[in-house]
Amino acid sequence: MNETPAPRLLFLFDMDEVLVRYDWQVRMAALAEFTGHGFQELRRRWWDCGHEMRAEAGHFADGDEYLAAFAAAMECEVPESEWVRIRGAAMTELPERIEAVRLAAEHGRVGLLTNNGPLAGRWIHHWAPSLPPLFGEHLDTTSNFGARKPEPEVFTRALEHHGVPAARTFFADDMPINVEGARSVGIHAVLVEEHTDLRAEVSAFVASQREAAQIA
Repeated sequence: MNETPAPRLLFLFDMDEVLVRYDWQVRMAALAEFTGHGFQELRRRWWDCGHEMRAEAGHFADGDEYLAAFAAAMECEVPESEWVRIRGAAMTELPERIEAVRLAAEHGRVGLLTNNGPLAGRWIHHWAPSLPPLFGEHLDTTSNFGARKPEPEVFTRALEHHGVPAARTFFADDMPINVEGARSVGIHAVLVEEHTDLRAEVSAFVASQREAAQIA
């Protein structure tokens, strides 16, 4: 059986604040109302003690295990439908940024690389329905790679997964520390800020790769 050849170029994108607007205050307010815990207590029970970071690094085997741990920490039943509703209500697609993914897909493979756990990975297609037609099977959370940004391991494992070297890989993220993590392994990484033209950044990377190929 013939294996699918590795793409010449790889374009990796973060999700929150890159392809979707994520309002964590909206999410926290909804969680507080649902669980009966105030903001500080929510943070203490799950985020401040590192549970979410461990989820992003692949600590939980699947979404069911993650949700069970989350409910135990909240000391109340948390149906998956409610967790999904609350997270999704805090997210809004950013069409101009998603257009940059469409442009990138014309020149290579596009993949998601978002600091999220396995339960989020199960529902990204529902929260951001414009993404699955573009990313296909490559809607990856960092939990799939057993590490989280900005750790260099998550980037090297993503490169191995896609079969593309760092020199031919583009990465976009809204956090400087994650951009530096990608650059540390040789990836061309772009910091996405409020007025960043992501289409222009993708086009510039494609042009640089064409120029490098001509020189070679």
